Order: sequence, then structure tokens, then C-alpha cells
Amino acid sequence: GVTAQGLHIYEKENKLQPKTSFTWSEIRHISFDDKKFIIKPVDKNSPNFVFFSQKVRMNKLILDLCIGNHDLFMRRRKPDSMELQQMKAAAKEEKQRRQVQRNRLAREKQLREEAERERANMEQRLLQYQQEITLANEALRRSEQSADLLAEKSRVAAEEAILLSQKASEAEQEIARLRLTALRRDEEKMTLERKTREAEMLTARLVEESEKRAAEAHGLKNELLKAREAEKHAKEKLLDFLSRLTSYDLIQHADSDQLSLEIEKERVDYLEKSKHLQNQLRELRSEIAVLKVGDKQSNYDSLHEEQVKCGENKYSTLKKSKSGSTKSRVAFFEE
Repeated sequence: GVTAQGLHIYEKENKLQPKTSFTWSEIRHISFDDKKFIIKPVDKNSPNFVFFSQKVRMNKLILDLCIGNHDLFMRRRKPDSMELQQMKAAAKEEKQRRQVQRNRLAREKQLREEAERERANMEQRLLQYQQEITLANEALRRSEQSADLLAEKSRVAAEEAILLSQKASEAEQEIARLRLTALRRDEEKMTLERKTREAEMLTARLVEESEKRAAEAHGLKNELLKAREAEKHAKEKLLDFLSRLTSYDLIQHADSDQLSLEIEKERVDYLEKSKHLQNQLRELRSEIAVLKVGDKQSNYDSLHEEQVKCGENKYSTLKKSKSGSTKSRVAFFEE
């Protein structure tokens, strides 16, 4: 078998797996003499590879194929022309420019994502500050209401204490008057003594109630002072929150959004093309499987299916056939 890589020697019953192969770089000279075909390797220590064909015309055809493929082999390994080198250099520069652009877009996308995350964090912190301000305002409102209520209670207690003091003073005056009247009227002594006792009891009760109201008024004054202190603390906390919020600033990146859209568009186009090619390959394999008829399969079809099941392909088969030195391959074939 003559290919662009070299010569492949097959067995008659198996033309899929070459028994041995010679690349063009390993072949020094090819010639034939009548029905005898001679291949001389580059390695001088290796013997010549010789085989016989049935017809002289077949040897001439093999030699022509070898010459043509060897010319192509050498042509591909010639240095590129100046024009081709310039085209390759331009293509390489374009590839590098595209890579730089892709790197720039990726970096800008990363910066935009970081900015988005920072903005989300700032918005979360702003929401938290707003909630804290709401709670502080509510606490301040309750403190103001408590302070007003305590002030009202203190005023009422003070008025009651004053009223009780006035009643106690009036009761003492009444006792003094009754005592003077008792001295003048002996016949009313018992009645006056009873009234005196009642007045004393009332006076004692009023004095006790007055002291109780005075103590309650003092306690309410203390609570009022504490409420005003809490109100002052809540106002200071609110002012602190408002001062911290003045440094908040959101970051906008309109250019980053546009670049992210371009990157996303390129990625979607690539995925669509890849998916389309995979679908075409799957449909082609399905059509080939449908066209296969078990009774009409040749020996080559069976050999090919066995190679596919074993995971073999064209490249692995050629690699195995070219393994080892030229001398060992010639000796293996002659055996």
C-alpha cells in the first residue's frame, strides 16, 4: 500500500492492518528488476526489503506511485515561500491580537462581576442600616412617649401631694378649733374627744398618704430622668447611623456590561456550532448503521468492526505497524 506517509506491507487476507510499514524518511532507494521489487532502507545495517509481483506492469505502477507520493512528501517539507511566511505571520499576529482581546474582555468581565458583588454588598449594608434606623426611631418614639407619661404621672402625684398637705393643714386647724371649743364647752367634751380622735386618725392617714404620694412623685422624677437619658442615647445612635450612610456610593459599569454581552454572544455561537456538528456526525453514523446488511458484509467489514470494538483506529494501527527499528521490521516480515 502506497500512502502519503510511506509504504505499507499487508497480508493477502487482511488489508486493514499492515504487517509492517516504511516511512519515506526511512527509504533510501526504490527500484525493480523484472518482477523483483527492491526497497533499500536508509540504515545501511538493515538488509534490502525484496518482494516479487506477478506482473512487471504491477511493479512499474507501484514505482510510479512511490515516486509521486515521495515527491509530495518532500514538497511538504520544503521551507515555505516568503509570501506564505508573511501570511502565516499575519495569521499568527491576528491570533495573538484576538487572544489579547479575549483576555481583556475576560478581565473586564471579572472586574464587572466584582463590582456587581460589591454593589450587592453595599445594598445589603444599606438595607441593614435602614432597618437599624427604623428600630432606633421606634425606640426613640417609645422613649418620648414614656417620658411624657412619666412627666404626667409626676405632675399628678405632685398635685395630689399638695392637695393632701392642704387637707392635713386644714385638719390640724380643725383640731385646734375643736380643742378650743372643748375647753369652753364641758358638756360637749365626749363628743369633741370622739371627733378629735377621728380627726387625729384622719390626720395620720392623710399624712401617711401625703408621704406615700411624695415618695411616688420622687420615684417618677427619677424614672423621668432615666427616660430622658435613654432618649438622648437613641438620638446619638441615630445621628451616628446617618453620618455613616453619607459615605455610601454605588459603582456603575456600563462599558463592562457591553463587553460581557459580546463574550456571552461568542460563547453561545460556539456552543451552537459544536452542537450542530455533533448532531450531523450522529445522524451520519445512524445512516451508515441502517445501510449495513449482515449477510452482505465482507471480511474487511468484520475486521473493521473488531478493530472498532477493541478501540483501534487508523492512527493507532499505523503506530503499531511502524514500531521498532527498520531492521527488526524487515526480519519480522521475512520470518
